[in-house]
Amino acid sequence: MSIFKNKILMITGGTGSFGSTVLNRFLTTDIKEIRVFSRDEKKQDDLRHELQIKYPIESEKVKFYIGDVRSLESVRSAMHDVDYIFHAAALKQVPSCEFFPMEAVRTNIIGTDNVLTAAIEAGVKAVICLSTDKAAYPINAMGKSKALEESVAIAKSRESKKTKICCTRYGNVMCSRGSVIPLWIDQIKSGNPITITSGEMTRFIMSLEEAVDLVMFAMEYGENGDLLIQKAPACTIQTQAEAVCDLFGGKKEDIKVIGIRHGEKMFETLLTNEECARAIDMGNYYRVPCDNRGLNYDKYFTKGDSARNTLTEFNSNNTELLNVEQVKEKLLSLKYIQERLAEGK
Repeated sequence: MSIFKNKILMITGGTGSFGSTVLNRFLTTDIKEIRVFSRDEKKQDDLRHELQIKYPIESEKVKFYIGDVRSLESVRSAMHDVDYIFHAAALKQVPSCEFFPMEAVRTNIIGTDNVLTAAIEAGVKAVICLSTDKAAYPINAMGKSKALEESVAIAKSRESKKTKICCTRYGNVMCSRGSVIPLWIDQIKSGNPITITSGEMTRFIMSLEEAVDLVMFAMEYGENGDLLIQKAPACTIQTQAEAVCDLFGGKKEDIKVIGIRHGEKMFETLLTNEECARAIDMGNYYRVPCDNRGLNYDKYFTKGDSARNTLTEFNSNNTELLNVEQVKEKLLSLKYIQERLAEGK
């Protein structure tokens, strides 16, 4: 029996790549209902029709709610009877958040607080918040807003009682909406050179299915206030670009370097040195428990554990770096890549 049997799951930002992957995985199971909560009625309508064609019977389980996480009342109106929440609604594009940082604040920070407030009020069993490697040592507005989203979630977990709140932090999700691989494929198919920011830049890579696996791991094994991190491999941007060229007939020698965009790092971090002090190695994942000390720090001068974990920072430079063939193998496992390769055949 699955944990979702006869349960109601709500996905904020549910029309995105993550939400679509969750729907495809769980719609044919014994889940009772999946609520898609988002503010774009066109995307909801497109998804509704897609599901009706693909799952003519099971699509009845999907209920669509127009709303915005920026409005507490909007979120409250969709929260009745919900058992579990995957909170995926966010502004995710680094450059746009740099130019409009207050929009990132309203969606990523205030929106998260609204979702968690409404969930606790409604007695939701568990909320899993999706975060990003950019929240670790953040240097851009998007990363800073997601770091504060994590802080909000941890703070809320201290008062949530019956509602378990966890965060998941992961790296670049290949072929998700707005990511670089679909852009490269379009550039190749249009006869243009691939454009990259910096060939030496490294990024964690994972599939949408692996992103859902991480959220499910947090749902099943995470404890209130936990941060869960997957041990993802990485590659250089140059390697990733060459892999796409090999698969889609692009010319590697024509790869064009256009320079680093606003707010970008040369490498990303999933687990900081400071988090390593209390992180727990769980095989394919790291678990960082909530620091549940109170504000009265005086007692820790005379009582406390001075031992420190031996784990060290986990970043996209010191993880497993994939070569071109390994990246191609990972890409070929993705449905999106398979569909794009089949175009015109």
